[in-house]
Amino acid sequence: MTQQTPRGWYHRLRRRVHHILDGGVNDRATRFVHRALITLVALSVLSVVLESVPEYDRRFRDLFLAIERLAVGVFTIEYLLRLWSAPEHTPYSDCTATRARLAFIASWFAIIDLLTVLPFYLSYLFSADLRVLLLLRLLRFFKLARYSAGIRTLIAVMEAERKALLATGILLFGAVLFSAAAIHLVEHDAQPKAFGSIPAAMWWAIVTITTVGYGDVVPITLAGRIIASITMVTGYVMLGLPVGIVASAFAEEIHRREFVVTWSMVASVPLFRELDASAIAEIMRYLNAQSIPAGALIVRRGDIAQSMYFIAEGEVEVQLPTQVVRLGVGQFFGEMAILHQTPRTANVRALAPTKLLILQAYDLQTLIARNPVIGECIREVAAKRSELAPEEPHGDIIEAELEEHPVPVDETTEPDLTP
Repeated sequence: MTQQTPRGWYHRLRRRVHHILDGGVNDRATRFVHRALITLVALSVLSVVLESVPEYDRRFRDLFLAIERLAVGVFTIEYLLRLWSAPEHTPYSDCTATRARLAFIASWFAIIDLLTVLPFYLSYLFSADLRVLLLLRLLRFFKLARYSAGIRTLIAVMEAERKALLATGILLFGAVLFSAAAIHLVEHDAQPKAFGSIPAAMWWAIVTITTVGYGDVVPITLAGRIIASITMVTGYVMLGLPVGIVASAFAEEIHRREFVVTWSMVASVPLFRELDASAIAEIMRYLNAQSIPAGALIVRRGDIAQSMYFIAEGEVEVQLPTQVVRLGVGQFFGEMAILHQTPRTANVRALAPTKLLILQAYDLQTLIARNPVIGECIREVAAKRSELAPEEPHGDIIEAELEEHPVPVDETTEPDLTP
């Protein structure tokens, strides 16, 4: 027992650090840390921009240097803490601690985090002026993507549509190439300096297709103007392709992740079935909707309980130490762990594309405070669950639901509950 205590304390601390930095919980400490980091990122980027103004640089150089040192210190600590707590990240739950940290180092966000502090240390290593590495310092702006769900969604959309975007990029380059070749053929005699070669003509083709039109190089022959007209129209079409691809994919992703919480969804949940209209309307204000792809891990054993889940569509699998349980539409899980502030005792995965209604612990407390009737209803269900639960609880889901849909685990294999 004495040998296991430090290990348990170590893992609890590491998990807590991960939850705070990654936004896995919605408590006061997490909100404070995220707001402080966002403020520091904005202040750091602003100081870099103002530092480029000679007058401001002379007057506030000491202030800019102090902000830079503070930002580098905080961001370095943040990077090291994220690296240390990487094994607690859900996508790395099946990896060893070393492999999880290596995967974190190779991730996009980790590379940005490293590049945001690298210029400061390089300036001391090579005795260089910080302004030489201005561009790398401005990469801190992209750290904001870590705290913005919209930006993360846009990045995910662009990654998912990378093949289509690459294809439009190839088509756009082909349009530039053919426009430059065509204008070279008809204008090289009239303007040998501007259109004497295809590489020289590509500058005109790029500014024309992008509809910038600087006017520094323009065709003067009739054939050249006809080609220019076709090039400009082609530019509008080509530039509209990637915009349409990203816009449609972004809208589809938002629709997939966040669907409308309807009255019927809430009313179909057994916990709320006996509530009146005003109580259901109150609950709809606090529910968050999320779509989960098949096979995704929803809850991991040992995590701190911060939300309860209602299944609006699909099916989930609860991996208990002794059996596997399937829950379907209308069933729910997670409220017992919230009420008793206990860690999760089972892994929960989506067996099919699943739509969940999520009620955060903080919102549950607010909901109970604003509407005592709902609180009494939840406590009543929790009391019934406590009566049904065995002496050693197997998970934070209703025992009656376990008996209703049990799926025995093969005795030769244990369910994968690796944290």
